[in-house]
Amino acid sequence: MTPTPAGSAFDSLRLDAVTDQETLRRVYALPSAAAVRKQVTELTDQTRRLIGCSALVLVASADAEGNCDVSPRGGPAGFVSVLDDRTVAIPDATGNKRLDTLQNVIATGRAGLLFVVPGRTTTLRVNGRACVSTRPELLSQLTAVGKPPASALVVGIEEVYPHCPKSLLRSGAWKPEQWPAADAQPTSAEVTLAQLRMPELTIADIEQAEADSLKYRYE
Repeated sequence: MTPTPAGSAFDSLRLDAVTDQETLRRVYALPSAAAVRKQVTELTDQTRRLIGCSALVLVASADAEGNCDVSPRGGPAGFVSVLDDRTVAIPDATGNKRLDTLQNVIATGRAGLLFVVPGRTTTLRVNGRACVSTRPELLSQLTAVGKPPASALVVGIEEVYPHCPKSLLRSGAWKPEQWPAADAQPTSAEVTLAQLRMPELTIADIEQAEADSLKYRYE
């Protein structure tokens, strides 16, 4: 790669980046009929069951200016509730309280979900309208991760389709023999300490804070 004249690598690469859909489509073959047809507007019995097996969902959102965010939500299998064929609700369990996702949803009324099932390569994409609900009768049903949450992310389904398993197969995500050694990557505490840029803190301080926070992970 040639040296970047100024700024980041991104600043250089976007100078000749693809800027229209026609040019992009020339790079790829057309999707198969099945890939298009499998996108539907409501859940089937099978996709309901898949959501019931999912212990992890990635939530994509953006604010009013288009700044994007993806945030994980986890719990025991089935922690996401299917309210009907076109509506799912995700309890907001204790996190860092930044509320990035919820604030984005309030700003735009949209969200995208990717449901993941541990040990399996099947994933499910769900996109649609979204809102943040604090209705007591809803929250009282969403106790899979502990007590009723302070709020729930509710998604009104407009698109639902199973995603190709190739990414999980390529990654070897569920094959322990392909996982990096523990000492091949920085620890969570090391990453956090570098991000905070507070010289008075130590690794031990961060590790203790992480341990304390995990005591209350279900609240």
